[in-house]
Amino acid sequence: NNCKASGYKVTVLVVDGLNAPKALLRDDGASASTTENVKMKATAAMLYNRPSGPAQPPPPGQAAPPATIPGTMNAQGGVPIKWGEMTIGAVAVSGAPGGDKDAVCANAGIAKVADKLK
Repeated sequence: NNCKASGYKVTVLVVDGLNAPKALLRDDGASASTTENVKMKATAAMLYNRPSGPAQPPPPGQAAPPATIPGTMNAQGGVPIKWGEMTIGAVAVSGAPGGDKDAVCANAGIAKVADKLK
């Protein structure tokens, strides 16, 4: 996958339309915190029905605002899985050096199965 090819040690979580876990994969070497982070990123993507993280990235050196719903994380890396306009699940990645790279990895995973979502 995209993250592995880049040498990132990540955890990936796929959830269904009810935010129930369908698959969790953690690379050897991925920190334990990544397992909790992916849960919060996936939950944010499902509840807000958009990619996790701030709608507009904050200016350099400024922290992202805290999440507004308990159990969510205001960091990039959670991406809704869509079938047409309907959200049918989400994929979340944690462990790459930055949420922007987590998001790239999550989107690459969705792109690999996009033809099956039509």
